[in-house]
Amino acid sequence: MFLETIEQTNDIKKVAKEDWDALAQEIRDFLIQTISVTGGHLGSNLGAVELTMALHLALDLPRDKIIWDVGHQSYTHKILTGRREDFGSLRQFHGISGFPKRKESECDVFDTGHSSTSISAGLGLVKARDLTGGDNTVVAVIGDGSLTGGMAYEALNNAAKLEKNFIIILNDNNMSISENVGGMSKYLNNIRTASGYLDLKKGIYNALLNMKRGDDIINRLRRAKSSFKQLVIPGMFFEDMGITYLGPVDGHDIDTMVSVIGDARRVEGPVLIHVLTQKGKGYLPAERHPARFHGTEPFDIETGVPSRPRTEANYTDVFSTVMCKLGQRDEKVVAITAAMPDGTGLKRFRNMYPGRFFDVGIAEQHAVTFAAGLAAGGLKPIVAVYSSFLQRAYDQILHDVCIQNLPVVFAVDRAGLVGSDGETHQGIFDFTYLSGIPNMHICAPKNKWELSDMMKFAVALGAPIAVRYPRGTAYAGLKEYRAPIELGKAEWIYREGEIALLAVGSMVKTAQRVRELLKEKGHSVSLVNARFVKPIDEEAVREACRGHRLLVTMEENVACGGYGEKVLDCMNRTGAKNAFLGISIPDAYVEHGNVELLKAELGIDPESVARRVEAAL
Repeated sequence: MFLETIEQTNDIKKVAKEDWDALAQEIRDFLIQTISVTGGHLGSNLGAVELTMALHLALDLPRDKIIWDVGHQSYTHKILTGRREDFGSLRQFHGISGFPKRKESECDVFDTGHSSTSISAGLGLVKARDLTGGDNTVVAVIGDGSLTGGMAYEALNNAAKLEKNFIIILNDNNMSISENVGGMSKYLNNIRTASGYLDLKKGIYNALLNMKRGDDIINRLRRAKSSFKQLVIPGMFFEDMGITYLGPVDGHDIDTMVSVIGDARRVEGPVLIHVLTQKGKGYLPAERHPARFHGTEPFDIETGVPSRPRTEANYTDVFSTVMCKLGQRDEKVVAITAAMPDGTGLKRFRNMYPGRFFDVGIAEQHAVTFAAGLAAGGLKPIVAVYSSFLQRAYDQILHDVCIQNLPVVFAVDRAGLVGSDGETHQGIFDFTYLSGIPNMHICAPKNKWELSDMMKFAVALGAPIAVRYPRGTAYAGLKEYRAPIELGKAEWIYREGEIALLAVGSMVKTAQRVRELLKEKGHSVSLVNARFVKPIDEEAVREACRGHRLLVTMEENVACGGYGEKVLDCMNRTGAKNAFLGISIPDAYVEHGNVELLKAELGIDPESVARRVEAAL
């Protein structure tokens, strides 16, 4: 096996050219076998095998730098840098990450997890290289989907000013920019990157600068060149920005890719290589269903069917059903997603009401301001978005939605711990970053029925509101407790004494179990479903203070700026002398791993909380 000879960085260069395709197939087989067990991002990695191999063959790592946008296509890169034997721990607690991590390898030069960042980061590395006298190559690899993010264009605009080499590889797996125009494109690419041509071009440019009216002649030549290129060269969008465009190139042809990367390294200035790849290449189920295999749970290799199929509805399923009902009842209800109709549960709404569904691409900032415009126009927009992605649009929430007090509903999915994707995806900051914004309201359901009730309440509120719910199976307990939703009002589930558990959202289920454990020890325990984080129910807090020795807040959010701090502030303002214990996630980034394992590690699982409560008493 050729794969077994890859033990460290640059070992791929020992593999003979005639064996490159065999190695690519071995890498694909290894990825399919591994991810079928661990889960992970399969489709994107299968599509980037040859591209990654070409980069490692053409570059000298770690001296040269590769920045992977999002980073979920970096598995082959990890294999080629000596981490193959670690793949059994992929995305598991204390195992290797599913994204680039600087702490894992010096070949991972920038931590990524969200899209549209690689060009900006790469440009920073280029400037650092130039200012420190380096001459290494910097390559940013970005997908065509990530180019829908406005940050990518801001970076492209800035990169166009460069006079030193910077390579951007556009990994296009949907042919979303242009089609291959064949021999003419290849011919022009060869001419424009040949050493003789580049030297001649530079010499003519310098000579004209020293002539009288040389600037005018240069401008005329540039206009003439642009007019010709418009006819025969794709990618003129990039050329017009001042970025040399090469391609399209077959991203599964390793030899051609190595050659083109070599050509690109000779360009003085920014250069973009447009690479065409097939997402899921080499595994038929992933080729047929690329969205399903973008991020997959463990699966059966032969059929592609999940090994542990879900038998119960999750919160996203519940949201999906509620959205369809809301759309049926009110024609003003519209839905917005940032390239995630499947992940957020809006696929059914899209099929039922295509005219009221908007997928804006990976552009959360635009999604929020677009929703504000819809609301200003008299509609009732619902933005469905993951917690960790919503934080990308903080300014738009504050400036465009909340200052105007527009009735935009944020359906905040994947809130709290999400597990295997790690630090960049844990939704543990939304209480904090949303609650500081005037006019914003925040609520979180205790179970699947309350999510339905809260969505209906949110649409009717007529003001900015976030409904926050976790990843995973929707809790079906406490069904008999379904008091009407009132703004800023908590729900008393059990009224006893000694200890009051005030829990938010997903932690109500945990609190129910904590109560059982404490009662087994002879304690008297009340349970309050807080429902709202902004505004909190201050009367419920005062009532808890009057009848309990210890108040315990429970939330799946970092401590700083969370629900616990708000309750403690209320207690301090009212002069309460009760003991207080805040159960929350420490103010730190949480690594990847199984959610239940992470909860135990962080001390927010039922057993840990019960022990902490007894210690506080």
